[in-house]
Amino acid sequence: MSHGYEKGRLDLPFVGHCTFGKRPIVTDWDAIDADVAVLGIPYDMGTQYRSGARFGPRAIREASTLFSFGHGGAYDHEDDATYLPLDQVRIVDAGDADIVHTDTVRSHANAELAVRKILAAGALPVVLGGDHAINIPCIRAFSEHGPIHILQIDAHLDFVDVRHGVTEGHGNPMRRAAEQAHVTGLTQIGIRNVSSTAREGYEDARSRGSTILSVRQVRKAGRDAVLATIPAGARVYVTIDIDGFDPSIAPGTGTPSHGGFLYYEVMEILQALAASHAVVGIDLVEVAPAYDPSGITGFLAAQVLLNFLGYIFEAKRKAGA
Repeated sequence: MSHGYEKGRLDLPFVGHCTFGKRPIVTDWDAIDADVAVLGIPYDMGTQYRSGARFGPRAIREASTLFSFGHGGAYDHEDDATYLPLDQVRIVDAGDADIVHTDTVRSHANAELAVRKILAAGALPVVLGGDHAINIPCIRAFSEHGPIHILQIDAHLDFVDVRHGVTEGHGNPMRRAAEQAHVTGLTQIGIRNVSSTAREGYEDARSRGSTILSVRQVRKAGRDAVLATIPAGARVYVTIDIDGFDPSIAPGTGTPSHGGFLYYEVMEILQALAASHAVVGIDLVEVAPAYDPSGITGFLAAQVLLNFLGYIFEAKRKAGA
């Protein structure tokens, strides 16, 4: 009797386990052998306006199965390119870092260890948050893999030093990053409206070499002006807060801010970045599915990451790497 598990099964997107893109699971981090390792950090200590980003990794993984049709890659007719061919770009899902509820120190240590394991394996870490605090251990994990320049896409500057005694919350990551010796600079785009950081924080960021551009400033200056803020030859870590996008297309987040980027505005920057610089790490944070019954925020996050990975590896292919 056949039970539907014969060779050549369809393995449709809505069937089976929700790994990222339905790629293989490798939870033994000493056994990672891949080009990309996707890691969840379901950390959310509720310091933002609305909690719930701890469920972001699950939402993004589930949404990502939509883009796993098994064509051996994803053909883009505009670019005339097949992105992420299965026989050329090896992606694994490394599971989640172990989060200890209410214990930021242990949770961040576990997350840092996980990213360090991915880097030691020679894979590109792609991290699913979680709130933006998860960027702190991610950047620390690069201490022996620097120097790096950070491109942040976000509605908020996240450059708070200390607030209410908190130094490693979702409003602190870019300040903590700027303090790291292996971080050579920051480009912060999409920053707008009432922010998480007071005026002195902006002044501090600029004094440390940060370039800060709002959505309107990016639109006026153009994509190439954004890339010009990143030194030639820099190795770039990209951190994407989903609230960098307009809440009309990304409502599922804890701190929505109107006037954000639209999809292609971000993707054109990321595609150009992939062609001009080495991207060495990615995180995408603040997806909070409870505030988006449609699930469209998770689909946006998954599509941004998969397309960005496609751009990165296509650029490497063209460069002969």
